[in-house]
Amino acid sequence: MEKQDQQSPFGHTLLIDKPIEWTSFDVVNKIRYAAKRITGRKKIKVGHAGTLDPLATGLVIVCVGKDTKTISTLMGLTKQYIGTIKLGATTPSYDLETEEDATFMLPDNDPTAIQNIANTFVGDTDQMPPAFSAKKVDGRKAYELARKGKEVNLQPARIHIDRFEVDCNQFPELSFVLDCSKGTYVRSLAHDLGKALGSGAHLTSLCRTQIGAFSIDEAHTIESAMTAIEKAFALHQHSDSEKRI
Repeated sequence: MEKQDQQSPFGHTLLIDKPIEWTSFDVVNKIRYAAKRITGRKKIKVGHAGTLDPLATGLVIVCVGKDTKTISTLMGLTKQYIGTIKLGATTPSYDLETEEDATFMLPDNDPTAIQNIANTFVGDTDQMPPAFSAKKVDGRKAYELARKGKEVNLQPARIHIDRFEVDCNQFPELSFVLDCSKGTYVRSLAHDLGKALGSGAHLTSLCRTQIGAFSIDEAHTIESAMTAIEKAFALHQHSDSEKRI
């Protein structure tokens, strides 16, 4: 009988449709637990190729076993999002995690003018991350300080936006489609758009629909991902058996 360490290493990449209020870490933990159970291995590497905020839904790429070596490549792919932005009010977190803290006059409901302002964000820009983010400040996550009401000193980061299309049909709530680089905070973009319009704004919903050529249309639910891992591991074992014949 072949020893386990003589078998070829198992690897699998999963596209997951993350539910709202789940963290990306929650998804990885769930997949890791399932992979350990299915493979019978006490330790197996599992990681994701780009985090999503708990209040966001949509595509997360999860790599298992030897496929974790591809994570750095996958993280560099362009991301696509759809979502909604509410004009006329801000929140400290730039989304619905916190309550509205200020209200503003609304800009004119002029779709062409609003789109023209949105277009000014297309290209390379230095974006300030939100205080309620996982960026490190003196070794601590920024949101830990922000939630305690402490001042958070962050530095802007260079990002790239390929497309930022807005729809004013539900004004003062804007729906949008966004294609952007890794490291882009869509919450900050919503906040900055409000400022550029001479008003305020915050993100009210967000869904990641694409990462590179990977689409949410191909993604598993958390539940169906378990079956996908079982099938992938069964094929892996069958392939190993054929190699030993």
